[in-house]
Amino acid sequence: MGSYCGFARRDNGIHREHHDTEHGRPAVDDDDLFRRLRLEISQAGLSFDIVLRKKHSIYRECGSVDSVARFGSRDIARLMENPGIIRNRLKIMAAIYNARKIKELQKINGSFGKWLDSHRSLKKEEWVKLFRKEFKFTGREIVNEFLMSAGYLPGAHDPDCQFRENNFK
Repeated sequence: MGSYCGFARRDNGIHREHHDTEHGRPAVDDDDLFRRLRLEISQAGLSFDIVLRKKHSIYRECGSVDSVARFGSRDIARLMENPGIIRNRLKIMAAIYNARKIKELQKINGSFGKWLDSHRSLKKEEWVKLFRKEFKFTGREIVNEFLMSAGYLPGAHDPDCQFRENNFK
C-alpha cells in the first residue's frame, strides 16, 4: 500500500486539506503533537473520513495538554454527550491519561517534542514498544501514523509529493 498522497490528491475536500496542511508536516508545539496523537487514537477502528469530518471538533474539545490533563468526571460526561467528537469512553480516558503522561515527560525533558527527538534513532517496532509502555491506546498503527504525521518516521508522502521535503526530520 502506498502513502496517503495519491488518495488525498484526488480528493477536493477533507483529505486534501488534511494532507496539504498537516499530514507529514512538522508539529508546531507539544499541543500540536498531542492533537495529532489524539486524532490517530480517535481513528482506531473507524474510517478516516469520519474522523476528518470531526477533526476540528476533536481538536477544539481536545484542547491543550494542560487543559486535558485537568479533565475530570464532568468533562468526561460532557464529552460523551458531544456528537461532534468520537464518543468512545476508552479513547477519551486515553486522551486524559496521555495528556498527564505528556506533562510528566515535559517536566523531565523540557517538552514532549524533545522527548520524541531523544528517541529519533528508534526503528518503528522500538517506537511501538516505547509508546505502549508510556501511553494508552497506542497500538502499532496508531504509533506509526502519529510518528509519520509528525515527521518522526518516513513514509508520510510519496517521493513525487510537493510536501515530501518537509516530511522526515
